[in-house]
Amino acid sequence: MSYSRAEAVERLRSVVETVGSEPTPVPVREVWAFGDVVLGMDPIDRLGVYVTKDLLFKDASEREPEFESRLGVSGVGKTVSAEWADAFPECVRANASGYAAPERCLAAHLFDDGEPVHLEVCNTGFEHNVTQRLKGAQARDDYTQLLDPRAACLWIDTEDGGRTSTEAFRKLEAGEFVFPTLSASLSMLGLDDDEAERAAETLRAFRADRDGVSVRGDVV
Repeated sequence: MSYSRAEAVERLRSVVETVGSEPTPVPVREVWAFGDVVLGMDPIDRLGVYVTKDLLFKDASEREPEFESRLGVSGVGKTVSAEWADAFPECVRANASGYAAPERCLAAHLFDDGEPVHLEVCNTGFEHNVTQRLKGAQARDDYTQLLDPRAACLWIDTEDGGRTSTEAFRKLEAGEFVFPTLSASLSMLGLDDDEAERAAETLRAFRADRDGVSVRGDVV
């Protein structure tokens, strides 16, 4: 499965509309699109979405036993919102330890299982996480941990409910964003040219091996 450019842009619009109008598992501050969708490609084999989230505080943690009994998942009301879980119990997801996982819950809320999407969820902004992930990838010699730095911010949280970037969506629709190649982008972040090329090829191969919705959660 892949998206046409028009389908990918509409899918991103629906994500922004959902985040701006519905309860979410954790507070969302920003929505970004990254990778192929911002490069003018058509079709889009894999849609990259980045969500900046806040940690959950002062939710209904006293209801955790109720949700654990009903859904078989711990941590509802602590790591994900009890209000959200009441409204979307079918989207509650746990990690391997059986504890509610915000990134998996967001993925289940925003996307269907078979969609060609990679969702990144982190408590820090996109640009900061790009540099943190680069440092981690170099330290571990694992370029699959990189975050493609070519991206556009689509939505940010505001006091009046959020602001959508009409200019970003216009450029997405028209294919007007101008970015360098992935290897050149990584070189601009400090990798030498040979390392940047190896890193880019590793990341491309890693993304090509994925099917359906994949998700990664980070705390920086």
